[in-house]
Formats: sequence, structure tokens, C-alpha cells
Amino acid sequence: MVQNPNIFSLVKGTAEENTTLNAFDLSLLRAGVGDTNLVRMSSIIPPHCQLVDSIELPKGALIPVAYAQITSTNPGEVISAAIGVGLPESPDEPGLIMEFEDTRELSYVEAVVKQMVVDGYKYRNRKYREVLTIGVEHTVEKAGAVFAAAVLWYK
Repeated sequence: MVQNPNIFSLVKGTAEENTTLNAFDLSLLRAGVGDTNLVRMSSIIPPHCQLVDSIELPKGALIPVAYAQITSTNPGEVISAAIGVGLPESPDEPGLIMEFEDTRELSYVEAVVKQMVVDGYKYRNRKYREVLTIGVEHTVEKAGAVFAAAVLWYK
């Protein structure tokens, strides 16, 4: 049986490297998750899960994460990624995570992802108490990457 996470943290990273894979890898390292195995999940935070500033993750561990990421090799192109997290009004309800990335400025990407959270709560007929966002923007020189994530874990 898999244990439900009870803590989560919002992280981000950006990088410029010689290849998009190396840029993505470095953006993961800068976000604090580069020495783990990310397991991409759908976008629900378990009830009673608490936001923490940071999580010390075991190297090589399988880490549940919802993330947005984009890479580019177009010099001068702006790339952005953001995560929106809706914290439920009732702690007995699950939270909601939305992810979005685009070749537009961060302000646009964060506005879209925030609206995605609001819409997700609306069609679930639930109320949120707060919507948090975290995002990152990068202007590509050669090969760039951006990464924003909600990392879930256990304490």
C-alpha cells in the first residue's frame, strides 16, 4: 500500500545549457529535485497535506510531483512555466494543482494557471481558501529550460 503524502512544497528552476536535456536536468537540480526520480502525477493534493518551505528528499527516491516544464532552442524566445495550487476551504477536502507552460511571459502564464485552479474548483462545486502560484521565466540563448512543480512527500 502507498502512503498518502502529508506535506508539499512548491519549487522552480531555470537553466541554460548546450542541449535541452542538460538544461532540463540543471533546472531540476536548481529546483532541488535533480537527484530524484520524478513520478508525474495528476493534480490532487491529499486532504490535510501541509505546505512547507522545503523538503529534504532522499537521493534516488521515487518522488510524486505535478509539474510544468518547457524547453527551447530558439535564441531570444521567452519560455515560462507555472504551477497553481488551490488550498481547500475545508482541510478534509483535497487541494488542486494546475500546471501550465508557454512561450509567453511569466505574468501571462501565472494568470492562466490561477484561472485554471479557480475553474477546477468551480466545476467540482468546492470552495478554496487560497490560490498559490509559483513560476519561472527564461530568455533562451542556446538551449533553455524552465521547471515549476508541486512536490509531495511524507514527514
